Amino acid sequence: MEANPPVVTVRFNKFLPYWAVFLTDLRQTARSWVYRLWVLMTVAAAAGLLLYKVGLHKEAGMFQSAAAQSGDLFRVMVVGSLALVVVLAVSAISAERGTVADSVLSRGISRHQYFLAKWHARLVVVTATFAALACLVLLATYFLFKDDAQSDLSLVGGLAAVLAVCAVLAAIVSWGVTIGALTNTTVLGITVFWLVLYGSGFLLSLLPEPWPSPERQLARLKFVLQGQYNPAVLTQLLVASAAACVGAATVGLLGFSKRDV
Repeated sequence: MEANPPVVTVRFNKFLPYWAVFLTDLRQTARSWVYRLWVLMTVAAAAGLLLYKVGLHKEAGMFQSAAAQSGDLFRVMVVGSLALVVVLAVSAISAERGTVADSVLSRGISRHQYFLAKWHARLVVVTATFAALACLVLLATYFLFKDDAQSDLSLVGGLAAVLAVCAVLAAIVSWGVTIGALTNTTVLGITVFWLVLYGSGFLLSLLPEPWPSPERQLARLKFVLQGQYNPAVLTQLLVASAAACVGAATVGLLGFSKRDV
């Protein structure tokens, strides 16, 4: 009498669909023209401004400290990156509106996993890219203004400045992905998100000094790069950005789970 064949059990990893969408979105974002344009524009603007500052210092004798140079570059990078970062964030889900139903209904992935994978992928791409570019800017500034950087730039201050800007960008990306998931088209999502950004920035600029303002925070970056910052204030910024990210994810998960795909 023949023995019964062994029963083969297949274990299904419930996080596999999330991981597949996460990796796919990382590759697609890195290959998109918006991402490449953002990187090229940031590098070109930073290199051009650095060369201009070096030439101005050597020819005209005008000089700013290394921290001031890096603060100006950070301001250019943040302001110049904002438009393309908004497009990257809002288009995470809204640009795939025609294929979301196929992804959710035909590929065994829940709406929550789909949203989280898209959100985490855009967070990683934007924050990691900006952190890498910012570190390159700090290194370039250090070597071009080495004599002054030894007494002006601070390693801890540079890391704190990069961390602070990345935290703000993380909050922007989180709300961008959420608004893109709740709007019908990418253009509508970008329009709504710009109204929210400008409105919140204008309201914050009207608040008194203890409240954070985008303009005031960018102006203080040169002092942060020197190491002159309050760790408690930085901690509050990180906590506020984390709360904004969690709030955006909560709204996005609840809203996207109830929308027709």
